[in-house]
Amino acid sequence: MTTIAKKLTFVRIGAPEDFPAGYGQEVRVGGSSYAVFHTTDDRFFALENRTPHPKGGTLAEAIVSGHYIYCPIRDTKICLETGVVQAPDNGQAQAFEIRTEAGGVHIGLPLNAI
Repeated sequence: MTTIAKKLTFVRIGAPEDFPAGYGQEVRVGGSSYAVFHTTDDRFFALENRTPHPKGGTLAEAIVSGHYIYCPIRDTKICLETGVVQAPDNGQAQAFEIRTEAGGVHIGLPLNAI
């Protein structure tokens, strides 16, 4: 099986101090909205800012607990690393790579997303 690597462009979305630890924040790049989370162990994660539930809703205001969030609308538990909804619920939010370098927080986006 061959895996094709996606080419990403890393876009600066702010400085680490722009993202309070333990909270999520909406970030807009181009026409898209992302939920960026800064955990209390000083890691950053990004998900598409849309709950995987069919009725939708945003994730940026989710409650952060370790490397998981709880959807503010439906209380589903979502892994920040993968975006996978935890049992007994199901679904997945798209996760994006985050890098912290040169004093900034950068989100990795496909070339066609910018």
